[in-house]
Amino acid sequence: MKKQKMSSSSTTSGNPFDLLSDEIVFLVLDHLSPNPLDSKSFSLVCKSFYSLESLHRRSLRPLRTQHLPSVLSRYPNLSLLDLSLCPRVPDSSLHLLSSSPSLSLSLRSIDLSRSRFFSASGLTSLALRCINLVEVDVSNATELRDAGAAALAQAKNLERLRMSRCKMVTDMGVGCLAVGCRKLRELVLKWCLGVGDLGVGLVAVKCKELRTLDVSYLPISNKCLPSIMKLPYLEDLILEGCYGIDDDGLAALKDGCHSLKSLDISSCQSISQVGVPSITSGSTSLRHLNLSYCIPVTFALAGSLKRLSVLQTLKLDGCMVTISGLKALGDCCASLTELSLSKCAGVTDEGLSALVTKHRQLKKLDITCCRKITDVSIAHISRSCTELTSLRMESCTLVPKEAFVLIGQRCPHLEELDLTDNEIDDEGLEYISRCSRIRVLKLGICLNITDKGLSCIGGACPKLIELDLYRSAGVTGVGILSIARGCPSLEIINVSYCNDITDASLMSLSKCSSLNTLECRGCPLITSLGISAIAVSCRKLTKLDIKKCGNIDDTGMIPLAHYSQNLRQINLSYTSVTDVGLLSLASVSCLQSMTILHLKGLTACGLAAALLTCGGLTKVKLQSSFRSMLPHLLFDHLEARGCTFHWRNKVFQAELDPKCWKIQLEEQMQ
Repeated sequence: MKKQKMSSSSTTSGNPFDLLSDEIVFLVLDHLSPNPLDSKSFSLVCKSFYSLESLHRRSLRPLRTQHLPSVLSRYPNLSLLDLSLCPRVPDSSLHLLSSSPSLSLSLRSIDLSRSRFFSASGLTSLALRCINLVEVDVSNATELRDAGAAALAQAKNLERLRMSRCKMVTDMGVGCLAVGCRKLRELVLKWCLGVGDLGVGLVAVKCKELRTLDVSYLPISNKCLPSIMKLPYLEDLILEGCYGIDDDGLAALKDGCHSLKSLDISSCQSISQVGVPSITSGSTSLRHLNLSYCIPVTFALAGSLKRLSVLQTLKLDGCMVTISGLKALGDCCASLTELSLSKCAGVTDEGLSALVTKHRQLKKLDITCCRKITDVSIAHISRSCTELTSLRMESCTLVPKEAFVLIGQRCPHLEELDLTDNEIDDEGLEYISRCSRIRVLKLGICLNITDKGLSCIGGACPKLIELDLYRSAGVTGVGILSIARGCPSLEIINVSYCNDITDASLMSLSKCSSLNTLECRGCPLITSLGISAIAVSCRKLTKLDIKKCGNIDDTGMIPLAHYSQNLRQINLSYTSVTDVGLLSLASVSCLQSMTILHLKGLTACGLAAALLTCGGLTKVKLQSSFRSMLPHLLFDHLEARGCTFHWRNKVFQAELDPKCWKIQLEEQMQ
């Protein structure tokens, strides 16, 4: 890249940025945050910055395919294109991408994971012309068939392909991929229900470079496992929910896939403890093992796991657990750093205490819904596992409030703490506030906490980015003010059903400029004034839930429409919003999902106008009464545009006469 010339004219032009070389400007761009608004602001500084930002940008996430012609013209060097936010990506858009001379050479990754309406024709163009394409995601393309898979098979350099929930693809399509894409290193076929042993077997035989293979919930059996186990570089194998695989099938692991580092056989209900020795004898290099909802945790299981000397992560969620099994686990897997026992029946103080005492190096522990443990377990956890960074213990209802003091005293490195539905009180929060590194704190349904304890968190935990106070009724605006002042980086907060939250609380939260998710459903004291404050100051807001906030009306929607241009999801149910407010929101170009149940001021005409105006909608939740009030032609038009409707059959009394506007709308649509 050539440097800018430092002539006398440039020094007198009044623009000092002209003195910077392109290389220096690119270095500045490298250090900008990933927020696209920052890049946009940078490009508006001057013409040269506008041009250089266009050349520098490598990734893009557009909202509409209609913008692609101008986007491709401005950004010629894109390597990553994310179209997952576009409600409709037809073949014409893919043809346009692949016909761009610059993009056909630079594009390496494309994400179509939430897109619709493309077919084999568009994928063929993409695969043949974008010769450097190495990553494609077509997950959730439920209408994609074998012809589409065969089209992708022409991308000879493809290394990563994700096609979860492509339910119409069969063994034939996957066979084409296996033959055509020999360089594949990652393949995700989760929920591709038409793919069986033949297709997976062909992949294993042809794609020798595979590192990651996800065949979760496929109707496969033991037949394809021997071929999979012969893959020389396979590191991650996910067999979740493969009911056709049993203990005999796991015998294929005995001969070993020595490169295997991660194995997931969760929810494989045909597997028992008999098959576990096959895993441990043939895959001694395993670092991550998921046995959730699968095998009882017994003494015999622990004995088999002893062979896995380098195991770091063990997930046993939903498994039956015995005391002897937990005690025996304490004597094996010495390198374990992450353990999950979520929803495990049989976890007691005796077994858990014995386990954690032997595993002092644990960094992540999940004991969600282990309802039999008490302060005895917490005392052993806090004493032995002082390096914990994540502790999840939702609904451990027998743990007394005094035990939470120990967590704050002894686990200073915590970054994530889930105490939902527990007996923690203000004293416990005072000690938890000593964990100054905490970033995620969940205190939903904690009925003993008040503003006093929350103020301790706000005063000592400046790194907090997520706070959940769902139904913690003792919290008021005083506690929220402390959080807003002390946690300026807050991004997510849930104060739903905290009845004493007012507009003043939202005004204080508006100082958290990084806030992107606000859930305040069921807060009757909140009005449009508070929502307006959030809209004006929190420009990164993407998700807003104000369901059952009856005092919020159209005057709150207008500021949202003007300032919250990043808003993607909103729940307006049971508010006082009418046609005017909904039409205002329709101008938000990013808006994709709306839930609008029981809006008494909403008419069918207003709803139709808003739906037609909001061009980016992908999901709308409505009461079923509107289905008969609006013309079918309207729904056909919106669905063709990429929007899906979810109907709820709830009683709703609407004071309107549907006859006149129904006829009028039908005439306008024709």
